[in-house]
Amino acid sequence: MNPRPTDPGKDPSRDPGNSPGSNPGSDLSRRTALSLAATAGLTAALGALPAFTASAAPRRPADTPPLTGTSHDQLWWQAPGDEGSLIEQGLPVGNGRLGALASNDPGRELLLISDVTMWTGGLNETLDTDGQFSYGRDDFGSFTLLARLTVDIPDHDLSGVNGYRRALDLAQGLVTSSYVRSGVTYRRQIFASHPDDAIVLHFTQSGGGHYTGTITLDGTHGEKPSHAESFGASFPNGLRYGAAVKAYGSGGRIRVNGTRIDFSGCKDLTVVVSGGTNYVPDADRGYRDPALDPEKLARTKVLAAAAHSADTLRRTHIADYRRLYERFTLSLGTSSDAQRSLDTWERLKARARDGAPDPELETAYLQYSRYLMISGSRDSLPLNLQGLWLDGNDPDWMGDYHTDINIQMNYWMADRAGLSECFDAFADYCLAQLPSWTGLTHDLFNDPRNRYRNSTGKVGGWAVAFSTNIHGGSGWWWHPAGNAWLSNSLYEHYEYTQSRAYLAKIYPLLKGACEFWEARLITTTLPGTSTEVLIDDSDWSPEHGPQDTKGNTYSQELVWALFGNFAAAAAELKRDTAYADTITSLRKKLYLPEVSPKTGWLQEWMSPDNLGETTHRHLSVLIGLFPGDRIRPDGSTPPEIVDGATALLTARGMNSFGWANAWRALCWARLKNADKAYQLVVNNLRPSTGGTNGTAFNLFDIYEVEKGRGIFQIDANFGTPAAMSEMLLYSRPGHMELLPALPGAWAAAGSVTGLAARGGFVVDLRWKDGVPTSVRIRSVGGRTTTVAHGGGSRTVRLEPGKSITLKGFAR
Repeated sequence: MNPRPTDPGKDPSRDPGNSPGSNPGSDLSRRTALSLAATAGLTAALGALPAFTASAAPRRPADTPPLTGTSHDQLWWQAPGDEGSLIEQGLPVGNGRLGALASNDPGRELLLISDVTMWTGGLNETLDTDGQFSYGRDDFGSFTLLARLTVDIPDHDLSGVNGYRRALDLAQGLVTSSYVRSGVTYRRQIFASHPDDAIVLHFTQSGGGHYTGTITLDGTHGEKPSHAESFGASFPNGLRYGAAVKAYGSGGRIRVNGTRIDFSGCKDLTVVVSGGTNYVPDADRGYRDPALDPEKLARTKVLAAAAHSADTLRRTHIADYRRLYERFTLSLGTSSDAQRSLDTWERLKARARDGAPDPELETAYLQYSRYLMISGSRDSLPLNLQGLWLDGNDPDWMGDYHTDINIQMNYWMADRAGLSECFDAFADYCLAQLPSWTGLTHDLFNDPRNRYRNSTGKVGGWAVAFSTNIHGGSGWWWHPAGNAWLSNSLYEHYEYTQSRAYLAKIYPLLKGACEFWEARLITTTLPGTSTEVLIDDSDWSPEHGPQDTKGNTYSQELVWALFGNFAAAAAELKRDTAYADTITSLRKKLYLPEVSPKTGWLQEWMSPDNLGETTHRHLSVLIGLFPGDRIRPDGSTPPEIVDGATALLTARGMNSFGWANAWRALCWARLKNADKAYQLVVNNLRPSTGGTNGTAFNLFDIYEVEKGRGIFQIDANFGTPAAMSEMLLYSRPGHMELLPALPGAWAAAGSVTGLAARGGFVVDLRWKDGVPTSVRIRSVGGRTTTVAHGGGSRTVRLEPGKSITLKGFAR
């Protein structure tokens, strides 16, 4: 969504800070509770969904296997992060639920700690006078910080040290820093362990030095801790939360002193911190576990971790992390020695200033996105607008889940780049919210004040608004086609994995979305003909133009794909044959877009006129090109449709916000225009200065919401690497094309392993001078596919688990 402050989508009267509030609690009304009864069995079917909970002791590896990483896996800087700019300069760590931004300042290590379930707000089941949802920090709610951890070492002030360096080791999931003071080398490592469910800071030295200072754990919501090692509190919505810290080391002394921990003369120091909330992804329980004491559990976790040495905790973390990270490797070419000699920030600036390709930097950028995915999306809620990382309690747009591009883009990279299991958080979130979404839809969607209500008077299935929270609630305007886009995204994950168990799990979402659209579609006759077609009712094409048009391309394309995906799912699972036939019949009657005789563009509305902004950030009209693939430049789509899509994409321009550039890059990759796709990738790598669009010091993507004010929004950090992957491999079930949009900057030589293809295959690929030299295709469930390159193709047939190597591709 991401409207600018002047966008009609951000009417000042609906400003998040001033929105009229409904009851922020999580209790459902009796009316809504009754509506949920039909879907109540769904939660039970999901089994035990992840939450902050006690867990068995992790397996401890005896040693750390040798690394297979390269210089592509290292990012480094020559300065720590400024406390006032940690969202741009702090280095992120995370275990999929618990995360932090680290300053790495020698004299004052600051961690801003977040838990992805740390939300205010509630179900938000009261509509405003216009039939839309409230959207404020109290009613809808907001993602917020959990805690601040500081480790003060006064005599290690930055001004008194030499040789400072900090790094992010992408291959091992470690943040490190080092410096020299008085002839002693000091080092620290920070990591967030998934097995131990804790963040670990380890301080060491060589040369006879020591550490003296204080540790302070503070809340960020006005809590008043009674002691140093933990705190707990709750929000008005009933969400309880807590955090705990434990310090230990060798030599010297460590003791609790009121609300801080003092350490003096320590040869080494280990600090372990954990925390969480009593959130559970279960509508039947109001998304809370009243029996869970988060503070007590956090203390249990840090004590359990502190029973082991820092080296043991590090080895355990690295073994777990590398199991995911090493599934995918990439080389896009060789950078120069001069480029390699620069730290990451200087390297970004040089790339923008000189215009010379830096293939190893681009490789590292993609691997950084995989680091963020592993760190931010495991066994909990999915990545939101902020991912897992915050620098305060008032993120723009509440740090929520936007359903008209952003949450979808967050997961475009996961399957492609070998991280399919990180996608599960997205699917589990939708399933856990479904009972509430269904109840709100049946209760509220056809409210007479809702301009998007169904004129048929019917309602079925489920729908969402443009924003969703973690309590089953929606915020801002209704988004009728949001259910289709979410469902299509979840189905695409099945196309990669071919898991029938997963398909059965998401089937209720697909079917419910179809039921909504079966009730919503209306019939119209095309002008000048007797042809009757089915179209969407009054709606908006995100995020511009009129708010009451029918048959918008955005909705028509999404519903066309949804109906096809549901029919395929029903056939695979051998369910609902008659209903699948009904949906297929409806699909055949759907209106599909035409080319405007006035503009030559694919029409966004059922009008030849351009009713919106020519260079608008959104590409809603091109959703059938990407992420859909109904529009293809392979001869299967009428050429005038492809030309119309190309003309519109050209008119949209090449400079926008990071996520918008990423979407443009993906569309150009689908059109096999390597130069434009690559230029948009490069545009997103431009260093952000003074809040401009681009890449921050720490590689987070910065979104310029107004002149001089940029914010972090994570979607481009995943969308841009997804575009890079799409440039190397296009796929749909039954077909893949190698190097469809390979830019000259990467053409000389390169390789990729673990690149996934829809249809259930994984591809290892090497190329030279733009031509594949070796292609290994492994089945993870797929059986037949064509493999194309340069106008030729081959048919591959494999049993699941088997592989084949292909060579001899022509230029």
